[in-house]
Amino acid sequence: MANITPIRTKEVPNGPGAAAILAAGIGSAAMGIFALAGDAFTSLNHFFTFYKPTGGLSGVSTSAVVAWLVAWFILSRRWGEKNVEMVKVVSVSFALLAVGVLLTFPPVMDLIQGK
Repeated sequence: MANITPIRTKEVPNGPGAAAILAAGIGSAAMGIFALAGDAFTSLNHFFTFYKPTGGLSGVSTSAVVAWLVAWFILSRRWGEKNVEMVKVVSVSFALLAVGVLLTFPPVMDLIQGK
C-alpha cells in the first residue's frame, strides 16, 4: 500500500462569518427601533418618508439596510482575520433579532407607546 500523507490546510478564520451574523442582528434591531420611533413620533415619520406612497416605511427599511451594511463593513474589517467566540456572537444576534421582531409587532408597539 502507498504511503498517504494528509494535506495540511490553513485554518480559515470565522470572523467574517461572525461579522455577517452579528450585522444581521444589528440590522434587525435597527428595523424595530426605527419602526417604533417612526410610529411614535410624527416628525420622525416625516423624516423617514423617502417615498410618499409608502410613507415612513420607505425610510425605516432603507435606514435599517444602511445600518446593517455599515455594521457588516465595520465588523468585517475588525474581525477579518480573527477567530471569535461564535456562541456569544450567535446569542447576541438572536437577542437583537428578537428585539427587531418584537418592536415591529403591532401589539408590542402599542404597549410600549401606551395606546
